[in-house]
Amino acid sequence: MRKYSAILGNLGNTCDRFCSRYKDNPSSIEMLKQAGKIDGISGIELVGTWDIRPDNVKKMKSALNDLNFECVSIIPDLFSEAIWRFGSISAKDPSVRQEAMGYLRTMCGIAEEMDCRIVNLWPGQDGFDYLFQGNYLDERNWLVENVAQLAGEFPYLKFALEYKPKEPRTHSYMARMADTLLVCLQTGMDNVGVTIDTGHAFMAGENVSESIVLARQAGDKLFHMHFNDNYKSWDDDMIAGSVHSLEYIEMLYWLDKCAYDGWFSMDQYPYREDATGAIAESINWLKAFDNKMCSSREDIAQTINDGDAVKTSALMRRILFGK
Repeated sequence: MRKYSAILGNLGNTCDRFCSRYKDNPSSIEMLKQAGKIDGISGIELVGTWDIRPDNVKKMKSALNDLNFECVSIIPDLFSEAIWRFGSISAKDPSVRQEAMGYLRTMCGIAEEMDCRIVNLWPGQDGFDYLFQGNYLDERNWLVENVAQLAGEFPYLKFALEYKPKEPRTHSYMARMADTLLVCLQTGMDNVGVTIDTGHAFMAGENVSESIVLARQAGDKLFHMHFNDNYKSWDDDMIAGSVHSLEYIEMLYWLDKCAYDGWFSMDQYPYREDATGAIAESINWLKAFDNKMCSSREDIAQTINDGDAVKTSALMRRILFGK
């Protein structure tokens, strides 16, 4: 049984470096009410600073309970504040690293108070922009050490590391599945794993199905999934399935093969679109892809076993057009 969720901020104001406001900026409670109108959603992800802070935990927990939403994950804000502009848990400045760890401990406490078991870590400012700028050895070591420290202090939480090739930095330290899995394994902690954001993986030139298998082979390290779409050159955060179709069908097949039973969370940035409609469309696409995949499951398995590209082409045509 699939479990669908959404990041709450997807329903709010969207902005970029050209326009600071494409829409009105509703309150978190108003966005929760909008989410309650989307068929199929039973969980919500909350972003630190934007949605969840020490001063509103009780209010947000009550609001989620009123709408029968589960708090799927807490996403600490390690990206939107100026203090993190040169990195957070891998920053050269030890006082910044200390500040980041203090903030993360606070957010982990909030996760426990919200009965939430996943802390989704996207340290978007941890990386570099220019050659000869990053101390790759030291900064990667600090990244690993700090994640391991957190995981040890909060053993009942799962820390899902989300990777992305670039933006806001030109190069991210967690850029691909492979280097993010390396971080997971270097921590030595069972409660450290990976979030696959499909758009980030497309940007990285990955076959998401293979990335799913890599996480499985590393010891069931796929903790969470974010769904969206793009044209592979940028993190467009479009409606899932609006660009990639066959990739999504193969992806769902391998999620089942690798026994993923976590959340299917929508992570979009509908700049100009109706947000509730865009998120609903993503869920509808995923359900449609699931139907195609399930009805073709045996055919898919046989075609993969054969490894014949001509048969693969015929399979894709049958899935799309029924003949």
